Amino acid sequence: MGLKLQVEIKQSREELEKAVKYAAEASSKERLQMLYWLKTGQATSRRSLAERLGRNEATITRWLKKYKDGGYRGLLEVKQAPGKKARVTGEHLERLKRRLSEPQGFHSYSEIQQWLMGELGLNIAYKTV
Repeated sequence: MGLKLQVEIKQSREELEKAVKYAAEASSKERLQMLYWLKTGQATSRRSLAERLGRNEATITRWLKKYKDGGYRGLLEVKQAPGKKARVTGEHLERLKRRLSEPQGFHSYSEIQQWLMGELGLNIAYKTV
């Protein structure tokens, strides 16, 4: 069956029940459900949690570590990849927005690309535009 977990859940059963019910994101709901099952004794091992949640035991281990290290907030924090920085920002972006809102607008992406180069000196690839 797997080793019994030694995790102290600080939140009350009622707090967890309410949090699971009102969780806005599926990822938060899963993690809260895990805490609830541990608190109520419905699951006592990583394996049983993994089976109930349809997750890998390594994921359960990672979530429990997050909870131990950062508490409730640490467990629910989902980091987002930073993504690529925008090429058109600040005043240049405002100028582009004004130009796009004009009635004549642009007729193609290549027109936008040419305008960015001619007006703003920004050499941006067609696929980026």
